[in-house]
Amino acid sequence: MSTILSQSVLHTPNVTSTPAPRRLLILTAVAVISVLIGLYLALVWVHTDPDQGEVQRLFYIHMPSFFGAFVGFGAAVVGGIQYLRTRNLKWDTLAVSGVEVGLALSLVNLLTGSIWARPIWNTWWTWDPRLTSAAIMCLTYAAYLMLRGAMENPDTRRRFSAIYGILAFSTVIFTLMIIRIRPDTIHPAVIGASPQNAEGGFEAGANTAIALLPNLLIWGVIIPWVLMWWRIRLQNTMEKVAARKAAIADSMES
Repeated sequence: MSTILSQSVLHTPNVTSTPAPRRLLILTAVAVISVLIGLYLALVWVHTDPDQGEVQRLFYIHMPSFFGAFVGFGAAVVGGIQYLRTRNLKWDTLAVSGVEVGLALSLVNLLTGSIWARPIWNTWWTWDPRLTSAAIMCLTYAAYLMLRGAMENPDTRRRFSAIYGILAFSTVIFTLMIIRIRPDTIHPAVIGASPQNAEGGFEAGANTAIALLPNLLIWGVIIPWVLMWWRIRLQNTMEKVAARKAAIADSMES
């Protein structure tokens, strides 16, 4: 983490982006190769589910992408808490990067779930408690980005974003837990017994685990951290540009 965040935006006199660290390039290559392997396992290697057919293969992306979003939003909480404690810019950078990556992966989760639901539930969308909570989660973090962009004062923007990002994580916890506390949901549970009204569950065999576990590692760990690292570098460059613009404006006024 300290390696990722150590690129300072305050001590660079120009806005030229520094070359990507070798570790980031290697990790990016690993991520690309891992995604291809994961897709092969999910879309080709694992057996076709006898009840749901080919569409069940989306499960190997649908569930891991949610846990990837969880990692991103969790990083936003860590960044927000640390920024409020230290007022160090690097933690705000981590927070906004986590929110953007988490939102992207949560949209992947919603999209794959909607495609799966069309043949299984005979609808693209239903206001099931789990789906509704996931949609609210996405809208909550989309609002984070909109409100952040609307604030001109940098200190106010960072402080508000830190508090918002911490509180918004409650929607992630609620989405994760709702199928355990709402018996009327039709969304099947991945681990443990599904709710009574669940539709679309399937038996997880050995082949399922072989395809699922690598994709959990890929989408739940590798992808969010690689994307956040790249997003942190982009944010650092944006901060350099803003600092340069402010310096030019001050010199023109003087």
